[in-house]
Amino acid sequence: MIDRTRKQLLNSRQRERSCSRLRIGAVSYLNSKPLIEDLQGLCPDADLVLDVPSQLADDLATGDLDVALIPSVEAFLNPDYEVVSDACVATHGPVLSVKLYSRVHPGEIKTLALDEGSRTSAALSQIILSERYGVCPELQKLPLQKTTRDSDADAVLLIGDRAISPPDETFHTVWDLGEEWVNWTGLPFVFAMWVTRQDTDLGEIPEKLSAARDLGLAEIERIATDGAQSLDLEYETLLDYLTKNLHFRLGDSERAGLKLFQELAADFGFAGDAPLSFRKPTPQQEAELVAV
Repeated sequence: MIDRTRKQLLNSRQRERSCSRLRIGAVSYLNSKPLIEDLQGLCPDADLVLDVPSQLADDLATGDLDVALIPSVEAFLNPDYEVVSDACVATHGPVLSVKLYSRVHPGEIKTLALDEGSRTSAALSQIILSERYGVCPELQKLPLQKTTRDSDADAVLLIGDRAISPPDETFHTVWDLGEEWVNWTGLPFVFAMWVTRQDTDLGEIPEKLSAARDLGLAEIERIATDGAQSLDLEYETLLDYLTKNLHFRLGDSERAGLKLFQELAADFGFAGDAPLSFRKPTPQQEAELVAV
């Protein structure tokens, strides 16, 4: 529960935000590009801020952002949060950009270096290691821009663009965490969602978030081309990543996966047990959902 001092500070920042432009926070990785296609053009009266998932979560919590694409585990922590769009970053199998590289058998992992930009994947890796192998490793931070060779931990978690290309190192075990989750549970895994505070008036922004996703899916080949140039990766790899590894719509099966993940995360102290709240769609959104 937010203490009184923090609540007062948050309310003060919300009042300041109400007198200025709304701020939308999105992930700076390739996996979010289809979700923010022309979002600034669709929301000209808002500011778009790009950052890593963990920082977006912190900025939403302090009121520096009004709505943000945050790690799903962060949405479980605050009962005042609610999901405002059916646009998300999810997987129905291998995700490609979330990898656990282990130098030893998973059952022998004693130290685990966690990508500093990750929170959902950090929680997921610990849950799987504990539930399947009974290990609770000592945790270390892997700073942004660092690689597996910069850590001597038994295992290293990498997320985002830098996880797509295999490190120049040999490992005992490599897990794609999306694949591990789906094989284990039979449900999709949702890595990130658009979240706001329940009392935040976003106007038409929730509808614009879904519209941006639809524009992004229509431009997926161009997004893959741009990504190949900026990341120095193969176009075909990134096109498969964006069209086969990732899914961008929050449906019933994704919600079921979220519910199970929250239950597991709560058992491990990574999340609260209050039900995840979803903002009721407008009549226009409901009509669009029926048409899909």
